[in-house]
Amino acid sequence: MPSTTRLGVVFDYADDFTTNAAEVTEFERVGVDLVSVAEAYSFDAVSQLGYLAAITTTMTLASGILPIFSRTPTLLAMTAAGLDSVSRGRFELGIGSSGAQVIEGFHGVPFSAPLGRIRENVKICRAIWRRERLEFTGVHYTIPLPADQGRGLGKPLKIINQPVRDTIPISIAALTPKAVAQAAEIADGWLPLFYLPEKADAAWGASLAAGGARRSPDLGALDVIAQVPFYLGDHADQAAEAYRQNVALYVGGMGARGANFYNDLAVGYGFADEAALVQELYLTGRKDEATAAVPDQLVRGTALIGTEAEVRGRVDALLASGVTTISVKPLARSLADRVEQLEALRAILS
Repeated sequence: MPSTTRLGVVFDYADDFTTNAAEVTEFERVGVDLVSVAEAYSFDAVSQLGYLAAITTTMTLASGILPIFSRTPTLLAMTAAGLDSVSRGRFELGIGSSGAQVIEGFHGVPFSAPLGRIRENVKICRAIWRRERLEFTGVHYTIPLPADQGRGLGKPLKIINQPVRDTIPISIAALTPKAVAQAAEIADGWLPLFYLPEKADAAWGASLAAGGARRSPDLGALDVIAQVPFYLGDHADQAAEAYRQNVALYVGGMGARGANFYNDLAVGYGFADEAALVQELYLTGRKDEATAAVPDQLVRGTALIGTEAEVRGRVDALLASGVTTISVKPLARSLADRVEQLEALRAILS
C-alpha cells in the first residue's frame, strides 16, 4: 500500500466539540494527517477550526464542508486565507452546495444553480489568494457590484493581508454525475459520501473521466477523499448497526422524494428497489423498518468496520479504486480505544 495515503478524522457537526478538541492532539500523536470539521445547520466550523489550529502543530485542518450559499465567495476566500494563516499553511477548503431543505429552510436563500455557483466561487477564491485586484463578471456573481444594482461606490479591491500561500487546496463535495465531473475538472480534491469502492466506477467512472479530461495539469492528481465510519475489533456488529441507522437517515430522509442525492446514489449503485423502500418507510415514520431494509453491502461496503483482517480488506478495496485520503469517523466508545484503533489503521496504511 502506498505510504502517501493520508489518514484523516472527521468531526461531525453534531459532536461535542469540547470532547473532540481534547482528543485531537492524541490523534495527531499517533499519525493522523488531517482533521476535518463538518458544518450543517449547526455551530459553524470556522470557529472550531481556528481553535484546533492553536492546539495542533502538524496535522492538516479542513472544512468538511462550508456551504457556498451561506457565505459570499469573497468571505469564503478571506476565511480560508485566515485559517491558513493561523495554522501556518495547514488549511484545506472543503466546499459544497448543501441542499435546498437547509439552504432555503435555514438560511432563507434560494437554492439555485449550485454547479455554476461552485465554479465561480473557486475562480474568485483563487484570484483573491493570488492578491489580484478583484474584478469578476460571471453568471451568478459580479464583483464589484454594478452601479445600477447598488449605490455605485464599489471599486475593485484586493485582500489586504499577504496570504501564507497563493494557492490553498480546494475540495468539493459532490455526488451527482455533473457535480462529480466538475469536481474532477476544477478541484484539488473530491469529497464523496457513502463511497462504495466496488461500485464507484459504475456510479462515477464516466463523470471522473469526463472531468479529468478537462483538468488543468497545474492542479496535479485529484485527491479522492473517502469519509467512512471506523471500528476495528470486537463488537463490530453493534457498530455496524449504529451506522446502518445513519445510512437509513440519509437514503430515506435527507431530502424530499425526487430531491435526495443520497437516495439517487444508492440507485446508482444498483439498489433501486431497496432505496425506494427505505425512503418510503422512512418518510412515513417507520424508521426502524427503514433501517432494517438498508442493504448489508451498502452498510459494510461503505465502512471500515470489523476485525483487523476485514478492515485491511476494505482498505485494500478503497485504495484499489483510487482513494488517496481515508478520513474516518471513529466509533469506539473510549478515547483509549479510539486512539488504539487509529494507531492500528495508521499501521495498515503505512
